This record gives sequence, structure tokens and C-alpha cells, in this order.
Amino acid sequence: MIHHVISGASSLVVDTSSGPPEVVYWGRALDGADSEALAVASSAARPPATAGALDTVAPVAIVAEHGSGFPGHPGILGSRADGTAWAPRFATIDEQSIGTDRVVITCRDDTAELQLTHEIEATAGGGHRVRAVLTNTAGTEYRLDELSISVAVPPHAGELITFHGRWCRELHPQRRPFGPGAVVAENRRGRTSHEHPPLVWAGTAGFGEHQGEVWGAHLAWSGNSRLSAERLPDGRCRFQLGELLHPGEIVLGPGESYATPWVVLAGSDLGLTPASRVFHGYVRSLPAHRDAPRPVTLNVWEAVYFDHDLDRLTALAERAAEVGVERFVLDDGWFGSRRDDTSGLGDWWVSPDAHPDGLGPLIERVRSLGMSFGLWVEPEMVNPDSDLYRAHPDWTLTTSGYEPVLGRHQLVLDVAREDAFAEILGRLDTILTDHDIDYVKWDMNRDHVQGSGADGRAGTHRQTLAFYRLLDELRARHPAVEFESCSSGGARIDHAILERTARVWTSDCNDAFERQTIQRWASTFVPLEVLGAHVGPPTAHTTGRTHTLAFRAATALFGHFGVEWNLLDASDDERAELADWIALYRRHRHLLHHGDVLRIDLGATGGHAVAHGVLAAGRAEALVAYVQLTTAPSLAPLPLRIPELELARRYRVVVAAPLKAARWLTRDRLPVVDGIELTGHQLATHGLRLPVAGPESAILLHIGAVV
Repeated sequence: MIHHVISGASSLVVDTSSGPPEVVYWGRALDGADSEALAVASSAARPPATAGALDTVAPVAIVAEHGSGFPGHPGILGSRADGTAWAPRFATIDEQSIGTDRVVITCRDDTAELQLTHEIEATAGGGHRVRAVLTNTAGTEYRLDELSISVAVPPHAGELITFHGRWCRELHPQRRPFGPGAVVAENRRGRTSHEHPPLVWAGTAGFGEHQGEVWGAHLAWSGNSRLSAERLPDGRCRFQLGELLHPGEIVLGPGESYATPWVVLAGSDLGLTPASRVFHGYVRSLPAHRDAPRPVTLNVWEAVYFDHDLDRLTALAERAAEVGVERFVLDDGWFGSRRDDTSGLGDWWVSPDAHPDGLGPLIERVRSLGMSFGLWVEPEMVNPDSDLYRAHPDWTLTTSGYEPVLGRHQLVLDVAREDAFAEILGRLDTILTDHDIDYVKWDMNRDHVQGSGADGRAGTHRQTLAFYRLLDELRARHPAVEFESCSSGGARIDHAILERTARVWTSDCNDAFERQTIQRWASTFVPLEVLGAHVGPPTAHTTGRTHTLAFRAATALFGHFGVEWNLLDASDDERAELADWIALYRRHRHLLHHGDVLRIDLGATGGHAVAHGVLAAGRAEALVAYVQLTTAPSLAPLPLRIPELELARRYRVVVAAPLKAARWLTRDRLPVVDGIELTGHQLATHGLRLPVAGPESAILLHIGAVV
């Protein structure tokens, strides 16, 4: 049978004619009534049997089967205690098309006594998502080592983009030919990692932001993961994504089930930027997503660190309110014995040393200044030097008999234990009930290492689910509170965490030069309004690099704008300029956070400069940044061409940055774009001749339709 799942202007076709279901097509919408076209799409996806090979060609099933002769990495690995059922082969027993946007296909292997249910759904934004659920139907246990999802990628996909990185240098793309063999990325950190985010893109040779066919896949999961992109010897291509399981982590008793995380799919035949918008539409449909204006946020970490002096914090709040900040977030150091990073984690009560009169006086002052109040927590962690650990040393995610490996002087708290879960839930619930707090910055700062649960088995899977349950319960009890996923900045950025949080902290690096790359590639699967982006101090504390306020602010503008700077050290002129940038953000944030992301290919200038922006849905306006990263081969920038505006419509271009920020970029003898009027066709073909700019600088342009 052929199943056609329609999502906006895209289609996904599932074929079960060869046994287990396989995704044989996903991309531009097909006519659902044209069964012949669907049949052609299905048959064309599978090559014929060849000499020297098996007599039949195994499908690229959603759960790929070694037992059917599939030559690549299997989608299911596991066995029973006696070693049997290690290579199951499933037959379809039930197929249900639920409307045009959901298909459920159930398969069974009576010999292995396993049942496999596949769920394929259309998503908001024009994409799809796929998962599988394995159920043990036998009377004995089944040890599951892997269950992952495969989707076929058209063989004419010629290039891949995967990502590498590290703390403070996340989401750097690695582009390569989609050649024979497999490109594999594994993450065992216990959280979505800085190093290998579960995201992959493929496209036709030379694909760019606005040209070529593009296919993207993302694993919506906040724990360990395995991702591969593989071209088989017969030329077929696929993505395979799933949770990476430690040995013995999942053992299914009789009747028990395991569900894979969702694999979210996006594609476009018009390049990477339109494909990114498919992911954005999905994220914007999630229940935790907020449509309300994203408030300008001041986080105090880099201003005060652990020095929680009330007078200093109050003065900082007053300076913040003066420049237009709308949310004040108190970071680490307010609780227990937490005067530095060696103690106190787990003791979630207000420290009488740091705040002798409690948090009330600070919160009241912040509120009186017209700002909301937020608080930092790290509930999944515990310091050995804490009251909680001294009372319950067995509550950690460690392995008995071994000296635990510390990270940042802390251990992971096993919140999969009901007693530990109840303790943390109760403490956080009390804090949120007793204080006027509307924002929680939820951090998670260390890896899982030899992380066993109370039963001695690997505990990362259970920990991830317990973390979700803890966050879900707090959200249910305090629905007005927004949560941010921090996780050392850059980790735990995934679509599963965005089902629960309204924001992610994109990176601990506030260096604007580094942020240009990090934010650009984060925007390929996450919309700008959930990407925390702050104006740091003149010299970045993670790199030592010094930037102008104009460059720092122009970079932070394209995200959820905030400040991570001790404004008590800022001069009067700096605060005035920052206030101008905040006013600019507040004036344009509806466009920034509801429009369509725009990334522009710069051709020969690429690598030395980048350009990006946001287009209004009706194309009545755009906000575009041209960013000079380094010196370029040419003395002046090449014309900046702006795609996707209405060709016949006339637009007026103005320099949108505060005048102080923009003036130093220009020289009187060079062309100035401020006030020029051009059609959308002229902007797309001839472009704008920009002023000369030095390295690590940006010019911001507002393009508005002339009425």
C-alpha cells in the first residue's frame, strides 16, 4: 500500500508493498489523487537486484532490518537472554491513514515475539515527523540496544552538512560530498551536546540558501544520540537518527514498550533558507512557544558572578530599567552555601548569607522599576559539599564501587528516583509559590559519566524522561512561568526541549564575532525568538576579544535580545547608545520574531562577510544586517542583493542602526544607501552598494515598502 501524508506544500510517501514501511519520498507536494505518480515515486526509489548481490533488494525501512538483508547499520539491535530474536523481520499487520496528515502502521514478528508501530505525521510549517514504538509481546525480557529511524534521501543529493563544535564554539558546519559510506556522529554526554547536535542537511550539489533541493532531519531528544548519513553501495541514500543507548539501558519486560524520539523532517526545492522555515513553523506550533513580545532580558551573571550584594544588585536593576530592560534575571549564588561553584547545589532555599532578608526586597525593587523577575536553577545537579548530598549520598547518578568522576565540583542528581524527584519538585515549587517569579533559567552543566541508576543500570534514558517530567510538572503548577534551557549555553538545543521551554541559551560565548556563526547555523532549525542573544561587555570574558557596542548589539538583535554586561561599569555614552539599541529592538521585535528568517549567500565575499535578516510575511518590510567579519580581497564590499521581496514593489532603504552606531562605518566619498528607493527586482538583481566597513562591524538596514 501507498500512504500519502500531506503537510502544507510538501508530501511524504510511505510504501508498505515490500513488507515493513519505508519513506520513499519527501519533498514538494504531490497530487494525492494521482496514484500513478505515487507508485512511480515508490518504485523508482529502489534499485534492481544486481549480480553478486542478494536476489531481493531490502527496503530502506523506517526501522532498517538486517534480517531482511539490508546492508547498512540496522535500525533495531537487541536480543533475549538466550541470544535469540537478534535480527527480527517484521510483517505489516495493520495500516491506518488518519485523514491526510497521519499514518499509523503496525508490524509484527511472531517468531521474535515483537511488535513495531510506526507513526508518521504532518507538522505545522510544512514538514513531517516520524517515530516507532517497539513492544515486547513475549513472556520473557527483551534487551534493546538500539531502535532508530531511517528515511530515504534521494540519490541525487550530492552534499552533506553536519555540525561540530565545543563549548563556546557551537554549531560550526562541516560541508562535504555525500559520497559512499557513512558519516556518523555520536553523543554520549547525557544531554544534547555542544559537539554533535542531532541535525543533518543534505542537498543537490552546490545547494545554497536560495538554490537547490534540500532535505534536513533533526532528532527531537535531549539525551544521548546517534546520527548517520549513508550512501549504500547500490547508490541509495538515507538519514538514520535515534537515541544512543548504553548497554543494558533498555530491557523490556513482557508487554513493555520503548518509543523512539521523534525525527523531524524539513525540505525545500528552493534552498536551505526556505527549508529552515519549515523547522521554524514546527517549533512555533509547540505548546511552550510564546507569541507575546520577547522582553529585553538582563542576566546578572557576568556582572556580579557570586557577589550577591543587595545594594549592588539594586543599583544594577536601576541602571537596567533606565536603558529599557524588561526582565531582570538573578543567576547562580542565591541559595544554600553557594558562595562559589564548589558547594550548595541541591539546597534550593534562599541563602541567609547572600540574602539576609530573602529575595523579597530585590524582587520588589525590580518590580517597582517595571521589570519582571527571573531566577537561575540547576536542579539536576548536586555538590558533594551540600546538605542534600550529606543526607542522601545514594541519590547521585553514579556507579557503586567506583570513585565518581566530578565535573565542576558536582555530580548528577538521579531525579529518576522518586524520592529525589519529590525533593527537588517540592523545593522548586515552594520557591515559585512564595516569590513573584515569572522566569526560570534552567541550567545543566556537566556530562553523565558512568551514570548508573539505583538498580546499577545505565540511567541516562530514565534521567532524560524524569527531567522532562519534572519540568512538565512545574509548568503545570506554574503555567505563567516561562522556562529557559541553558545547559552551559549551546547544549540542550533541540525540538524536544522546546516543547517545554520558551527560550534556549544559544552559547555561553557572548563574543559577537563567534556568535555570528553560532546564531546563523542555529537558525537553520530554531527560530530567532527562542535564541537567547545578549550584549556582553566590551571585552568578551570567554575569548578576550574586544568589540564596539554597535557590533555587539547588531549581533544580539537577531535573537531574543538581552544584556550580559555590568552596566555599573558602562559610561553614560555607552548606556545611552545601549538604550537606543534596545529601543530599536523593541520597535522591530514583532518583525524579528514573527517574520521569515533570511540568510543571504554572498558568493566571492563569503567567509569574509555574512548577511542575514528577517522578512515580513507579507513582504512589506525587511530588516537586514551586513556583517564584515574580516578584511576582504576587494577594497569595497560587493553589492548586497536582497532576495524574496516583491519584484514590482518599490522599497525605501534606510540605515536602521542608531546614528552613532552607523556613522563611523561610512566615508563621505563612498555611496550611502540611506534613503534610496528601489524596486524588489532591483534589490534582488543589482543590489545595494554598501559603505566600506572595517573588520568585526555591521551595518543594519530597514527596507520598507513605499505606500
